[in-house]
Amino acid sequence: MIQSSSPPAPPLKGRGEAPSGRVDSGVPARRAALRMCQAVLDRGQSFDAAANMADDLPLPQDRALARTLALTVLRWLPDLDALIDSATPRPLPHDARARHALRVALAGWLKLHTPPHAVVATALPLVEGGPRRLVHGVLGALIRRPATLPDRPQLPAPFDVRWAHDWGADMAEAAAAALAEEPATDLTLKDASQTDHWAQALGGISLAPGHVRTPLKGSVTGWPGFGDGAWWVQDFAASLPARLLPAQAGDRVLDLCAAPGGKTLQLAARGCRVTALDMAEQRLERVRENLDRTGLDAELVAADALRWQPDAPFDHILIDAPCSATGIFRRHPDVLHLKGSTDMAPITLLQAALLRRAVQWLKPGGRLVYATCSLDPREGERIAERVIAGAPREAIGADELPAGLLPAADGWVRTLPGQVAGGLDGFFIARFRRLKD
Repeated sequence: MIQSSSPPAPPLKGRGEAPSGRVDSGVPARRAALRMCQAVLDRGQSFDAAANMADDLPLPQDRALARTLALTVLRWLPDLDALIDSATPRPLPHDARARHALRVALAGWLKLHTPPHAVVATALPLVEGGPRRLVHGVLGALIRRPATLPDRPQLPAPFDVRWAHDWGADMAEAAAAALAEEPATDLTLKDASQTDHWAQALGGISLAPGHVRTPLKGSVTGWPGFGDGAWWVQDFAASLPARLLPAQAGDRVLDLCAAPGGKTLQLAARGCRVTALDMAEQRLERVRENLDRTGLDAELVAADALRWQPDAPFDHILIDAPCSATGIFRRHPDVLHLKGSTDMAPITLLQAALLRRAVQWLKPGGRLVYATCSLDPREGERIAERVIAGAPREAIGADELPAGLLPAADGWVRTLPGQVAGGLDGFFIARFRRLKD
């Protein structure tokens, strides 16, 4: 259950207030959070790219606070802006430093339970040389009211309307609920036979063999099993494409657009001979690090899939195609502010081209799984509806899916945020089979 946000809860340790009662200790973290928000909302950077703005903070708790504050702003942005606008005589520009400072301050007060006096004291230094009186006045008015946030955030436009149209009002409500808080972490296990062991060790639950969902927080490098390479972080929905590829030990498999590498690791753990191809050498470095940590093996190739040509056909192919990534909004709320007005034509043309090209690299009788982490049907259902010469769609059966998930009538899989307890990312998955000559 999502609790209604209210200000009077006590401050939490590590939230930016020093044990001595000094409130200036939270200013550097809030200043970093403000810069992150500017980078995402004003300059269109991804949050992952903006997060390094906290790297120069010496204390790990300040780095964590900066990240949490910025992500909280991104989760609750329409609601925070509505509160700010309700307390100003005229709307502030959306890229105004004062608005950013107020967003960060309200996120700290209403969601992280920073005491009101600390909210004001840590907000004013963010607008030094600027409209301090305005910021002080807005915060004072909202604190006296006192302002509150709803149980769940408002989805940013146009997703509030678009998702209700595409998937129904219930899905849009589930998406809003999923946006409210950072979800639990999903892990994929190297050895599925150890599922019960790792679920207990990590204090989690399992939705399928080889999966653990853990409530642990903080750096994953300190969690049991990380140093041993027993698992890797991967949303449960993201693990489904590889689960639905009928590859066996010894099969030659291509993981196209492979980074960050979770599906490569799944296939390598199965004993497949994996070729992991991605356009970016830098992104493949992360795949290489996880292969080294888990003791698994794959051939890594940095190349443009539309120009690259394999020297022999593959038994099976997996394509996790480039997409708008709107399905991962639960952990990456920045996508809702970066992708709303994206022209979909270039990306859907690329997706269709990758699918047509990859089919040519399949052995007769081989399977190809096409997937996107998008909630836009134009990147999933509309792509799979196209006729691919020599490779008709193959229906995915209900018995192939974990409990709580069912294939669509057309034989493909669409995951939505509220489908299983605890939620999952939005994915589209379709399977094709190369006809024999």
